[in-house]
Amino acid sequence: MAWFKRKEKGITTATEDKKDVPKGLWYKSPTGKIIDQDELARNLWVSPEDDYHVRIGSKEYFEILFDNNEFTELDAKLTSKDPLKFEDTKKYSDRLKDVMDKTKLKDAIRTGVGKSKGKDLVVSCMDFAFIGGSMGAVVGEKISRAIDYSIKHKIPFVLISKSGGARMMEAAYSLMQLAKTSAKLAQLAEEQIPYISLCTDPTTGGTTASYAMLGDINIGEPGALIGFAGPRIVRDTTGKDLPEGFQTSEFLLEHGFLDFIAHRKELKNKINFYLDLIQNQPIR
Repeated sequence: MAWFKRKEKGITTATEDKKDVPKGLWYKSPTGKIIDQDELARNLWVSPEDDYHVRIGSKEYFEILFDNNEFTELDAKLTSKDPLKFEDTKKYSDRLKDVMDKTKLKDAIRTGVGKSKGKDLVVSCMDFAFIGGSMGAVVGEKISRAIDYSIKHKIPFVLISKSGGARMMEAAYSLMQLAKTSAKLAQLAEEQIPYISLCTDPTTGGTTASYAMLGDINIGEPGALIGFAGPRIVRDTTGKDLPEGFQTSEFLLEHGFLDFIAHRKELKNKINFYLDLIQNQPIR
């Protein structure tokens, strides 16, 4: 019954008896499908009706990939500095403090070491919630240290990209990370240690131009935006209409930039299947 009709009929609810619906109980996908948040989590953050892969962060990916969500985090306290004393709408130092308080993250990437289907694995995962997953000096350093750990312990390396690209507040310091991480991956290849790159939504800019496309196997999540510049910028620059599905995982797979697309429910099995094959281990 409408509220105004309730009032006319003398039907009221005392303020202390009113119930507020907590925020975040439901998720609405871009196609309009609605799902309970708890059910979404049980479904690995994939909308069951339209198969839409919701953006998630390192916490959720670690839960998916590591057995019993047991892992040791590497370089957990590494944080960014402000060498350029950068300021736009606010000081970079203040922006860092605000986003750390909001996300409870130290920077846009975390690294974990643990077991995946019983085998040792190093996983570095980017977090888009931290300044758009932008790649600064800490991101490059943590990836480099993760690779060093993989080399030292002869453990396969997985890197999950989710990024808007280079972090403008660090300018050339950020751009240097493209060469730094690429050189480290070359060392990993020399040691014949597998590197798997997973591109999620979005993987763009300097991230795509460096480590995201240098995997022994490059994987994409369904429907993920993957490219250097976004579709709008490409359209405005070229002045041409873009192909349908331009820069999605499916488009890149068709044009040879990805090896395969992995549904999130199959991700752990797919990664371990590949590692078993390349390391000549019994398939689990």
